[in-house]
Amino acid sequence: MKIGIIGGGQLAQMMALAAHPLGLKTICLEPTPHCPASLVTEVMVGAYDDNEKLQALANAVDVITYEFENISTAALNHLKQFCIYPPTQALTISQDRLQEKRLFEHLQIPTTRYTTIHSLMDLQAAIKSIGLPAVLKTRRLGYDGKGQYVLKNNEDIISAWENLKTQPLLLENKVAFDREVSCIGVRSQTGEIIFYDLIENQHKEGVLHLSQITCTNTAMEKLAQDYVTRILIEFNYVGVLTVEFFVKDNVLIANEIAPRVHNSGHWTLEGADTSQFENHLRAICGLPLGSTTTRGKVAMLNLVGVLPDLTTLLKLPHAHLHIYGKAPRPGRKLGHVTLCTQDSSIFAAELKKLIG
Repeated sequence: MKIGIIGGGQLAQMMALAAHPLGLKTICLEPTPHCPASLVTEVMVGAYDDNEKLQALANAVDVITYEFENISTAALNHLKQFCIYPPTQALTISQDRLQEKRLFEHLQIPTTRYTTIHSLMDLQAAIKSIGLPAVLKTRRLGYDGKGQYVLKNNEDIISAWENLKTQPLLLENKVAFDREVSCIGVRSQTGEIIFYDLIENQHKEGVLHLSQITCTNTAMEKLAQDYVTRILIEFNYVGVLTVEFFVKDNVLIANEIAPRVHNSGHWTLEGADTSQFENHLRAICGLPLGSTTTRGKVAMLNLVGVLPDLTTLLKLPHAHLHIYGKAPRPGRKLGHVTLCTQDSSIFAAELKKLIG
């Protein structure tokens, strides 16, 4: 069986690596020839919205998936007769923060207070209603902190408006959350749904820095899984879906969905019986899903901007290094390290060394 992946970044790279042991073949559609995925799989060079290239990809594979949200759904709609997972409806919703908020409301999933913004007058009126601090966001194409401004005072309002005013916008209240978590679920073609343990995430400058399993609140974890299940069923979803939540006083507040394998699930490569990448492939290929049981104490650290001394990292006995093959650049994810061990004291000591 052959899988077409739209995108050639590190997520495609890790999906391709997960495909090999299963006897699956992969090919990526990617405009950059020397992308991370090119190190491990075939790449068809072309734009993501090139109808001819998309058609050629579809003709060459049995099923199509994608590694990120910023793909033209209009282009994908030309391939309706082909098998595309996750479903394009989920992709469409995830591309627009307003539609995403309305989805949460429709499914009775708590989310932030928000309003749409079309003018500076709208923004000023919304701030009077929602208050400060607040976050002004583009409705589309934002990720890793891009396309959003935290508004703390009047000077921030004018600056943010001048930078974002040409795009459809959304204002939402800034939640003074206690922590951020992500719930990763997988749904098969037959409707089987399984979950990975709830992950706590820490960000730096809008980019995920550290993920680890810390949740001891079983009721909250079950509620997060219930919320994700509602979304999976709503879309008749197939594949991995991640929902990020704020946690405030043990209350879950949905922030956003990602209809794909997710950065906060990279720990599953060594830390779970079956990685998110393998389970995504199993789901979209109609194969039985694998166990999501966690293999002890686990954490994942992103390597962003520049790579640290790799020798020092590799001296940690329970650390597993993944380098994506990307050129260093501020804010760019160049790799990650997962840490996994059954011994709590060893885990704490190695994590301290890992994060400095």
